[in-house]
Amino acid sequence: MQHASPINDVQQKLEQTRDQRVSELQELLRIPSVSAVSAHHDDCREAANWVHKQLAACGFETETVETDGLPIVSAEWTKAKGAPTALVYGHYDVQPPDPLNEWTTPPFEPTIRDGCLFARGATDDKGQVFTHIKSVAAWLDATGKLPINVKFVIEGEEEVGSNNLEKFLESHKYRLACDIAVISDTAQYGNGIPAITYGLRGILACEVILHGPHQDLHSGVFGGAITNPVNALAKMLGTLHDDDGRIQIPGFYDDVIPLTDEERRAFADLPFDEQAYCKSLGIDAVAGEAGYTTLERRWARPTCDINGFFGGYQGEGPKTIIPAKATAKITCRLVPGQDAHQLTQALEHFLREQCPPGVRFEFKTYHGAPAVLCDTSSPYMAAARKAVEAGFGQTPVMIREGGSIPVVGSFKQILGVDTLLLGWGRNTDNLHGPNEHFHLEDFHHGTLASAHLWAALSQ
Repeated sequence: MQHASPINDVQQKLEQTRDQRVSELQELLRIPSVSAVSAHHDDCREAANWVHKQLAACGFETETVETDGLPIVSAEWTKAKGAPTALVYGHYDVQPPDPLNEWTTPPFEPTIRDGCLFARGATDDKGQVFTHIKSVAAWLDATGKLPINVKFVIEGEEEVGSNNLEKFLESHKYRLACDIAVISDTAQYGNGIPAITYGLRGILACEVILHGPHQDLHSGVFGGAITNPVNALAKMLGTLHDDDGRIQIPGFYDDVIPLTDEERRAFADLPFDEQAYCKSLGIDAVAGEAGYTTLERRWARPTCDINGFFGGYQGEGPKTIIPAKATAKITCRLVPGQDAHQLTQALEHFLREQCPPGVRFEFKTYHGAPAVLCDTSSPYMAAARKAVEAGFGQTPVMIREGGSIPVVGSFKQILGVDTLLLGWGRNTDNLHGPNEHFHLEDFHHGTLASAHLWAALSQ
């Protein structure tokens, strides 16, 4: 009698452990590992220990590495001599759950309803990274080995900027050597439409502060005689875009790598209902750079957005003052070819030149990260397509994402590898918002796709 292929044994093991996997994920989701709140840092350590135990129980050599912040769990199984090595990245920390009154059930009491598991972190990123942990566990339980070498790096500071991750990658780069990285922290294209993300936008972040008089002043006594910082900053910010939505910072588009005709056709072929999109957001029309579709603007064109603008009196009723200062927080999403550092300097120079007399200009820079574009014709991408199709029963579409995952750039720069961005969740899963959830069918499909990925990469 012919013995079944290993992947069939693995699938059978996954089928047998469906309920157990959901129950274990609920255990992890009960831990309130909110990295932004120092009072929850012990909970973050508990989550790291939980992940450590899961990987060690699979048979991985596992270590919890202390950093200047929260620990990083590092694990490896490297007994597949001559086979490729994949590095799985994920994070055990979660966003704060506020506002609590908008949750139907408490954020750290994982609840199943309507085929979904509701909890903070369900999709971002505990549920998604857990699919990879359980797929290697199923391989090792069913066959005693993996078809390739697999390493894990699971951190606890992703939601607060991953301040210690690059230092860890640099100091452990020889141990982390691999052929391809794998991240599941993105999404499918739509319900029932699995996707592989081959491009991400980069980012730059900064803050502009205009300082006026040394304190708020009476607008009747001083109005018209001195520069109002809020008026001045509003006028300056208004020059960032022209009427066609084009960004006016000199040189901003110089290095942009344009979309190919093939990409534009592929985007146009994706199912997209603009009217339904507007309705889901509570708006009556889309807007943006002229000459581009909504998907092109979201995924593959650069932006410049004011994220916050404040100054002066914010309370109830009027207060007649000239404010002492005004502040704006700005981010730009960048596309392949653009340099975050260079464009931050260009943005500062552009605004500084327009600053009127009577106020002092201050500029603060925050994080920056380059855009990412992966080779869609690589053998790793072909393996990922095969695995996602086996897991979800449908060929994945190739998409870009408008967000930024800085670690993808770090993997390229420090480890010299590309990343497979395989999102099992959905954009409608309320990640970062109240009632975050993970469709259980996506959780199971994602775990199966992950199991198939190791087999496909071995070939």
